[in-house]
Amino acid sequence: MSEFDTGIPSIRQIQGYIKNQLEVELKVTTGDSLKGKVIWQDPECICLIDSQQQKTMVWRQGLVYIKPAS
Repeated sequence: MSEFDTGIPSIRQIQGYIKNQLEVELKVTTGDSLKGKVIWQDPECICLIDSQQQKTMVWRQGLVYIKPAS
């Protein structure tokens, strides 16, 4: 397992999304886009919860981007 370094800017940015309960759009390598709030992250995954309270765990290696939802 890799070390979870909270000093890395991308990790801090996602921590900000979690803290502020900001809705984000997350695109994965399959081309699918997901919208919801990030509820946790670890060295391997990010967990998103959508408006229907459905939780989706996404492996970081499958991410294309994550940004605030518009």
